Amino acid sequence: MPFVVPRSPDLPPVSWLSYAMTTAGVLPLIWRRRAPVAVLAAILAVGGIYKVTVDGPGQPLPYAGLIAFYTVALQCTLRVRAAVGLATVMVVAASVGWETGTARELLFTLFVSAAAYALGRLQHARQAHTEAALARAAELERANRIEAEQAAARERARIAREMHDVLSHAVSIMIVQAEAGPVAVRRAPERAEAAFEAIAETGRDAMAQLRAMLGVLRTEEAAPRSPQPGISGLAELVDRVRASGLRVGYGRSGAVRELPAALEATVYRVVQEALTNVVKHAGASAADVTLVYGPGTLTVTVTDDGRGPGDASGGHGLIGIRERAAAHGGTAESGPGPDGAGYAVRVSLVTSRLEVGN
Repeated sequence: MPFVVPRSPDLPPVSWLSYAMTTAGVLPLIWRRRAPVAVLAAILAVGGIYKVTVDGPGQPLPYAGLIAFYTVALQCTLRVRAAVGLATVMVVAASVGWETGTARELLFTLFVSAAAYALGRLQHARQAHTEAALARAAELERANRIEAEQAAARERARIAREMHDVLSHAVSIMIVQAEAGPVAVRRAPERAEAAFEAIAETGRDAMAQLRAMLGVLRTEEAAPRSPQPGISGLAELVDRVRASGLRVGYGRSGAVRELPAALEATVYRVVQEALTNVVKHAGASAADVTLVYGPGTLTVTVTDDGRGPGDASGGHGLIGIRERAAAHGGTAESGPGPDGAGYAVRVSLVTSRLEVGN
């Protein structure tokens, strides 16, 4: 202001020392976040020296000290804040006593200092709340990412099971028919024609199912989705297996009823995989498929008179059967058939929960 409005003639002229001291009382704020207590002490010290040694241009404004006190309230621990607060009250009381010594000036200065302290604590609470919200958001993002990765893993496992079931069954039937074809050509040409037709039909069915599954993976456009095979398709499945030369019986008992599509697809895949194992590994001549509808359960049993599958100890086929059963709250068992003859796969599925919405 002395550059704009001249000072009173009875006051000494403005000196560059007074401007230097005023500036020195502000510059420490640059380091206020690194050392708030030291900065506050430096500002108060410079202000005291200014008042004692220099008659500067007008009343020095206490903004720098208030900002430093605000920073102490914002960043320091309770013990440090208490010590600094007590020291500040003493400094303020001494300064007011030096200047005017009035209670009004003392209360006003203490009120302004308390307001700076309160603003510092409010800002601390706001920052803590913001940091907590950011931490919750980051944790939620991590949880969502983990859940998405787990969902992707489950979907990959599901697609792998589906493709294994489709390809393993189709290729097994086609290999059996193709191996029997040359013999049939020489001995019974009409059976050879049926064998080749069975190979073509099995291949067409496998291609249709693979096309449907791969269509789900398209991202560019919505792929048409055909319904998953269900219990109604078991008769056709059994007929295809019979065409390979294996005698297959199929029967249902109990309160036969319609079930949800997902459960019926599981039943179809379980029977398909079990029969595929019979054709590929068991060396059996006959097999039986039975479905027993119980109260809230469905038991699927596939037995044969062979020696059992080669992957009985943990191959992909039986593992897939167990995973499908577990997905519906059921269990899967495999081992020697009745009286120790042949081999049996028994799957028990829970239907009561799923039938509520039917």
